[in-house]
Amino acid sequence: MRRTQGELADLTRDLVDFVETLADRGETVFGEDRLPAPPRLEIPQVSEAAAAPATRPPPPAAPDHAPGAELPRGLKDLTTEAASCTRCALSELRTTVVFGGGSGTSGLMLIGEGPGQNEDRTGIPFVGRAGKLLDRIIAAAGFQRETLYITNIVKCRPPRNRDPRPDEVQSCRPYLNRQVEALAPKLIIAVGRPAAQSLLRTERPLTRLRGRVHSLGGIPLVVTYHPAYLLRSPAQKALAWEDWRRIRDLVLRLRADGTAPVDGEVVPL
Repeated sequence: MRRTQGELADLTRDLVDFVETLADRGETVFGEDRLPAPPRLEIPQVSEAAAAPATRPPPPAAPDHAPGAELPRGLKDLTTEAASCTRCALSELRTTVVFGGGSGTSGLMLIGEGPGQNEDRTGIPFVGRAGKLLDRIIAAAGFQRETLYITNIVKCRPPRNRDPRPDEVQSCRPYLNRQVEALAPKLIIAVGRPAAQSLLRTERPLTRLRGRVHSLGGIPLVVTYHPAYLLRSPAQKALAWEDWRRIRDLVLRLRADGTAPVDGEVVPL
């Protein structure tokens, strides 16, 4: 059976992921031999239904949210609207619109760059090896994934997982802005260079954007590494942990007095 160039590229990527998984087996990302175990942060609990894993992947036409998650009505309507979006060429290649997932009850919103192959197939953001690493990081910082709202700057998978193009990001930006407005998060976490640069409308490298608190439409925003990058560059995991410790401290401060020091970019939505 003949395969297209894109199919061969996907198969090659899957093989590389499999080999890397074997190499990573047994690795402890935030074990006691590398990093101190953080104290658990008290956060609002979701219902048992929300915490329970889905028994099967959702159908392609229905982007996933944690079962039972309490989402604003406007966000639910926006999810339905986005499911049939044709604003850019990415809509011609997608399997599923990966709109977002989680509940946002912790006041945290995490934004990445775009869906990958696994996300395009399941409709759930941040799954696969990168998603599993993100889950471990979130748990180590004292949070529960189900209480974060997780999305991307584009909702459809770019071919061969390339960076989203400016026109694609611009087409999806109204959806993202409306997600932010509907959720009104206390803190936004931008993971990866494309997401950080797009949200802050800057070309500064990620190394100059992390380590400080920015403001997006008046909402504190911090920048950290994408978990897929950490899989390729494990030496940066220590720096990523510094970012997540800062995130934890910011959440504690926001809950204590509702303020966060802004010492970086200040950008409107």
